[in-house]
Amino acid sequence: MSTIQPNNSKITVYVVSCWIFAAFGGLMFGYDIGISGGVSGMDDFLIKFFPNVYERKLHAKENNYCKYDDQLLQLFTSSLYLSALVSSFFASKACSALGRRPTIFMASLFFIAGAIISAASEHRWMLIVGRILFGVGVGFGNETVPLFLTEVAPIQLRGAVNIMFQLFVTIGIFIANLVNYATSNMHPNGWRVSLGLAAVPAFMLLVGCFVITDTPASLIERGKDEQGKAALKKVRGVDDVEVEFKEIVAACEQAKAVKHPFRNLMKSASIPPLVIAILLQVFQQFTGINAIMFYAPVLFQTMGFKSDGALLSSVITGLVNVGSTFVSIYAVDKVGRRKLLLQACCQMLISQLAIGIILSVSLKETGTLNRTLAAVVVILVCTYVMSFAWSWGPLGWLIPSETFPMETRTAGFAFAVSTNMLFTSIIAQAFLTMLCKMQANIFFFFSGWIVVMGLFVVFLVPETKGVPIDGMVDVWKSHPVWKRCFKNE
Repeated sequence: MSTIQPNNSKITVYVVSCWIFAAFGGLMFGYDIGISGGVSGMDDFLIKFFPNVYERKLHAKENNYCKYDDQLLQLFTSSLYLSALVSSFFASKACSALGRRPTIFMASLFFIAGAIISAASEHRWMLIVGRILFGVGVGFGNETVPLFLTEVAPIQLRGAVNIMFQLFVTIGIFIANLVNYATSNMHPNGWRVSLGLAAVPAFMLLVGCFVITDTPASLIERGKDEQGKAALKKVRGVDDVEVEFKEIVAACEQAKAVKHPFRNLMKSASIPPLVIAILLQVFQQFTGINAIMFYAPVLFQTMGFKSDGALLSSVITGLVNVGSTFVSIYAVDKVGRRKLLLQACCQMLISQLAIGIILSVSLKETGTLNRTLAAVVVILVCTYVMSFAWSWGPLGWLIPSETFPMETRTAGFAFAVSTNMLFTSIIAQAFLTMLCKMQANIFFFFSGWIVVMGLFVVFLVPETKGVPIDGMVDVWKSHPVWKRCFKNE
């Protein structure tokens, strides 16, 4: 197996600025995740676009679990992710043909356009068009930014640098919760402010595109060897990069021999990273995290919190989300990927089961939780979010970005992104209906998936800490399950 050989590098202001500006793609994504649920619960927004939901919300003896069950309301959230699913494959092509930086630039433009149309919406169709443009921005951004961060990071810091994407996702969610809390009483246009402010992180990403360089691997892959070498010197902060430069050139030469990267993903040697990339994204969504983060204000209102209290509770969980991601940045290159994933499965399972038991016993179709139990549920949600934030959240993006070889990297990562968006849209579209039909049992549903996830990690996910990106084939060949894919070599 290949062992870690730290890159010859030093951390400079320019290097850090590249990481930070690119990570604004995560802030863009996180802001949208956080803003959707808050806006969906605002009365002014519901009156204008979803009056039936508003009427149901006002019923004296409303069903706690069903008052927000509306397919069109859920489409407001899920349409973005369906759009992102489709656009991620176009982003993969753009990433390979044009480079990482131009693709990030396009992501910011689409997202800004989505923010403008969403904030100006007067009709449902405008709202959905805005969401679709948001989705294209997310598809392009989520395809490119994790790859960019992985390719510019020195090997000894690769995990921590890549997790900056997820850190900025959590910061975006937290900022969105604060914005929703501030705009909830800005009648009648608070929702417009919430949606329009999505342009801010996208604008920062746009500015960043004029600061960052394209990745050395992307430049060399497109035949720009001298520019690639110059970029490598910039992102490493040193002039002596000859060894790493030759490694990248060799990987790119091998990649050029592959004319159809998507077709190449079907070969047996590509099965291990492809299966892991896809299943990580499926399981990331079936932890139930986005159900909670999308609809945190709505969920807390279901538990009996008033509107402001629900938004404040989601601000608290957002802050926990941000803080816990720093744990992952510190631990991922020290403890490793597998241990973080497995520890989190245990903590998330306990939290979900406890929430499910409390709600099934104490929250009926009408009425509310008492203050003590409501506080306990918030604490349990925080422990759940905490464990996700240092494990399945960041590692769901890190591991796929570091396990594909150069020849299938953008194509393989496109499958990871599109899978994430597909299952995010399914959860977004179905969650409120599932909450209505399954009630507290929905938390037992997600608990069952967490058990499956733990078994998946134990038997199928190898440790990738400290393994060079282009040395991953040795990991697969020595793995007790995946080595079978290489028996003919």
